Amino acid sequence: MFTQFITILIIVLIIGCILYGRRLIKTEKVDAVFGNPERAKGGTHWIIVGSGAILLIWLYYSWDIAKGFYPNSANELCQVAKVNEALLGLKYQFPIEEREFKSTSIIKIENKNLQKITAEVQSSTNLTNQQKINLVGFIDETKRLIPLLTNEDLIEIETKQKLNEITGKINLLSENFKKTDYPFETEEELNTRLQAVKEQGDWGITKIDSGTGSIENTIEVPLIAATKKGLKFSAAAEELKIIDEEFFKLRNHNPQFKTSIKELKDEIKTYRKNLSDNEEVASNYAKNIVKIARRIEFASIYPPNALNGMQNAIVKFDNLQKSEQGGLRLIDILLFPAGTIVSSGTSCSEQGSGRWLPKPSDTLNKFILMSKPSVGYKNIPLLWIDMMDVSKIIGFILPDWIADILPGEYPVHSADGVVKQNFKGNVLKIVTGDFKLFKIPVPYGHIWDSFLRVFLGLIFGILIGVPLGLFMGLNRFAKGFFDPLIELYRPVPPLAWAPLIISVLGIDNTGKVFLLFMVSLSIMIISARAGASGTQLSKIHAAHSLGASKKQILRYVIFPNSLPEILTGIRVAVGMCWGTLVAAEFLAGTTGIGFVENVAKKYFQYEVIWITIFIMGMLGLLFDVTLRKIIEKTIPWRGKG
Repeated sequence: MFTQFITILIIVLIIGCILYGRRLIKTEKVDAVFGNPERAKGGTHWIIVGSGAILLIWLYYSWDIAKGFYPNSANELCQVAKVNEALLGLKYQFPIEEREFKSTSIIKIENKNLQKITAEVQSSTNLTNQQKINLVGFIDETKRLIPLLTNEDLIEIETKQKLNEITGKINLLSENFKKTDYPFETEEELNTRLQAVKEQGDWGITKIDSGTGSIENTIEVPLIAATKKGLKFSAAAEELKIIDEEFFKLRNHNPQFKTSIKELKDEIKTYRKNLSDNEEVASNYAKNIVKIARRIEFASIYPPNALNGMQNAIVKFDNLQKSEQGGLRLIDILLFPAGTIVSSGTSCSEQGSGRWLPKPSDTLNKFILMSKPSVGYKNIPLLWIDMMDVSKIIGFILPDWIADILPGEYPVHSADGVVKQNFKGNVLKIVTGDFKLFKIPVPYGHIWDSFLRVFLGLIFGILIGVPLGLFMGLNRFAKGFFDPLIELYRPVPPLAWAPLIISVLGIDNTGKVFLLFMVSLSIMIISARAGASGTQLSKIHAAHSLGASKKQILRYVIFPNSLPEILTGIRVAVGMCWGTLVAAEFLAGTTGIGFVENVAKKYFQYEVIWITIFIMGMLGLLFDVTLRKIIEKTIPWRGKG
């Protein structure tokens, strides 16, 4: 129901926004000339159209629209796929989907193989004339096996009866398949099936382990027929499997063929036994001839007209099952783009874009589950709020050495085993957070860990990089001294530094934050340096002429003129930090978005992978939107000079 509502809402919003945009273009007065940035402002309705189109494409190609509007369609297509799988082996024998009979193809292939061996034997310099005569004789005997199978006069009555019996079963299945009450299910069978359907769950349902609370598995497509139409196809598939087994167990081995192939095998066996070790070439050729004879023996080769009745019965049933699908075929074509539901053995699966593109509804459901502490991912939620005592935060911020530098000694226990606190002991409790105050909500989890690492790395990079960049842009010594150092490490990819930094500083937050600091530092230095060195001299001269000091020129002229470059550098650094963080968490980590994606990749958890991609995109967008607002507030003059 939720997917239906969202789909209809998106379509309505897209159509409404397009109509509104068209009307606005006709009525809106635009004074700005082409190229003026003012022309690009606004347009929220086009943002809705773009975002809605992307979401609609995701809903469509992930087959979530099919799941929302026709929740039983995958189950029904699974039963149809079972029928097609059972029919595949039978249809493969006839010129239904192939160009010719399977018997014809086998005969053509094996005759070609025999001709090839004949040519090799006759042209071989490693064989004696007598060996060539013997081998060609075996080849001729092998060729004579085929007419013994394709001659209609030699086929046994028992084989004909069995073929007619199989044909009759297919025709009977077709007659029963037309009936509305097929497969004639009893009330007990109906109750048993409905209970099994209830237990198997729905299409794409996520199961939670009741013991551990972790995500156990996801049913891709329910296997047991859940509807009347699905039951009809499921029952037909079971009957077709039995018919298929009966047909492929049947062999057109008449007495003449059995005698001939036995004699050929015995002759070649005796011939190979009498060959010496030096006559290995002749032995190998004889061995290959026996292989061809065995392939002919185990192939389903029949006279050309012997299977006409069965072919007609299969074509009749195939056309009937397609017509019985009714509107399901249309649903399959329209709502299952780039694939369909396929059957393989005892399971059904999505084959196409719906397999690797998770459904938004399932993705949202799994995201909610993974955000809960009771489920989470590897016992840690994606994002949750925990009530933390303020004392812990104070203890984290304040360094322990504050207590160490105070005069006096820490308290010592008395002879009674009692410890009386003094002033220094109380200060130590405060700086270590060993006291109770009041609790505040604090976020934690994989998302928060990644966010905090990027934020800290970026902040440290800005705090050190911006002043250093301004210093290098204004001072000859600073530029000459620091420029080689910066340019030496800046071109090196962050991943090249990651193994070294993580091995030195460890896999905890310190190593990752320092790596992100290095990434953002070089970007911020170059941005600030470019901003400082790019300040117009006329503005600096004007400030000097008005009596401004160096500090005033730096604060009111150079720094404001550098802000556009600095803020642009921050936007670039955010993207670089996110990419580097994920790679670092891939290499080493026990928490974070990169860690979650790395584990999900190993177990082919596509929904989790897409969740991590979406989270990284949203967090990056959050940073970027925040920076846009800061840019609008701090440098409103940009582009208006």
